[in-house]
Amino acid sequence: MDNTGKEKEAMALMAEAEKKVKSSQSFFGSLFGGSSKMEEACDMYGRAANMFKMAKNWSGMCHASFTAYMLLQMFDSGFGSAAGNAFSQAALLHLQMQNKHDAATNFIDAGNAFKKADPQEAINCLNRAIEIYTDMGRFTIAAKHHVTIAEIYETELVDIDKAIAHYEQAADYYKGEESISSANKCLLKVASYAAQLEQYPKAIEIYEQIGTHAMDSTLLKYSAKDYFFKAALCHFCVDMLNAKLALQKYEEMFPAFSDSRECKLVKKLLDAFEEQNVDAYTDSVKEYDTISRLDQWLTTMLLRIKKTMREDDSDLR
Repeated sequence: MDNTGKEKEAMALMAEAEKKVKSSQSFFGSLFGGSSKMEEACDMYGRAANMFKMAKNWSGMCHASFTAYMLLQMFDSGFGSAAGNAFSQAALLHLQMQNKHDAATNFIDAGNAFKKADPQEAINCLNRAIEIYTDMGRFTIAAKHHVTIAEIYETELVDIDKAIAHYEQAADYYKGEESISSANKCLLKVASYAAQLEQYPKAIEIYEQIGTHAMDSTLLKYSAKDYFFKAALCHFCVDMLNAKLALQKYEEMFPAFSDSRECKLVKKLLDAFEEQNVDAYTDSVKEYDTISRLDQWLTTMLLRIKKTMREDDSDLR
């Protein structure tokens, strides 16, 4: 489908918005309707951005010279997504008019548009929105966008340390707003990555904390065994004795854990490890996997434990 018409219409709106802004900044313009012209320009930038989205112009250059200049000077974003640039310009104008909520909304729109073309610029826009929301005391919304930034670092920029930092910040904001479930989802991401990065004490603390919270809840009780299982494996990666003591503690705290397949597996692995019996270790894992499929995280942890035994195979299977 030819979207050239939409792009031309969007660029015409951008040019018209530029004129409105310049007019409002002149001496006579500021005396006669400067504020209303700025509002009209904001609306035009928003409409232009949506047209760029309809034209799927995520990565093309923005042809409105004023927008490019303003963004280079005030946003240092270069020529990113045309839609993102237009939303960013609208946000900057809203900030000039002290319309904080509208500015934050436009920064979020810009961030979403830039995700397709410039992930780092998307993060910059989302951070601007977060600053506004935290200043307004809207911490739940700020937390949601910290999660979005974490996901960009996970999938687009592959910077796990920064992803962890944003998940932790989101969890802190959610906790402050008593959104414990949302906080725990973020913390579980942190624990998962911490374990993969061999930051076992950090992962253990989170899994134990969330497991303890879950075992006291009628709705969440069933999931407690999974958190204690993961915590036990993290202990095992550090030291077998640590894992033994931790397992005993979890059974005392949560008796139902003793009857779980997860607890029984850890006990079998401990026995195999003590005997340095790689075959018994592998068979126990295979038996568990036939009923409860191992995900990538569990496979990684179990392989790490296995590699510390005297004998070594290249694969659990």
